Amino acid sequence: MDEKRSDRKDQRRQHIVAVARSAFFETGYGSTTMSAIAARLGGSKTTLWTYFRSKEELFSAVVDDLVDQYGAALRMPLPDHGDLALVLGDLGHSLMDTLFQPEVVALHRLVSGEAARFPELGQLLFDVGPRRGHERIGSWLAGQMARGLLRSADPIVAAQHFAALCQAGRFQGHLIGALPAPDAAERALEVQLAVDAFLRAYAP
Repeated sequence: MDEKRSDRKDQRRQHIVAVARSAFFETGYGSTTMSAIAARLGGSKTTLWTYFRSKEELFSAVVDDLVDQYGAALRMPLPDHGDLALVLGDLGHSLMDTLFQPEVVALHRLVSGEAARFPELGQLLFDVGPRRGHERIGSWLAGQMARGLLRSADPIVAAQHFAALCQAGRFQGHLIGALPAPDAAERALEVQLAVDAFLRAYAP
């Protein structure tokens, strides 16, 4: 009985997060109220507050849910031994696949549009996304540097450089609506160019 109750509670929570995500994406963070989300859910605001104590906590759950769904680059294996260029290529593809997911693009646009009024949203997204990615990739790159496969440097900065190189093509233009998302062949070329530039910059 307790297990069924827990499952129903988890399902209800996921439903709330999905409804809140739609509301935030449609009307923006500032214009979305807990009352409006409760109305979309068809329940009372009190019920909503039993799951989430504030709008910021609910938005945090939305971000966490998207990272869980699309954060493949945060979970993919990074073997200590193997072809460095191939691992970087796989990492680049995983990163680009994540970044060009429509809901991830929508989240970046939302946070960018609200950053002046709600800088805490940007901090939240940065902490659970890019910062975690940079730290994980940086730890792996430090091992490659220790093995002499890359020149010695700050591994976090190197991770930032690699991520930036992967995004140096169409991503920023797509983010602001100026360019369409690249197709598979274009994305593969962008990743290959990023890997080549990174390896030239960090050659031992």
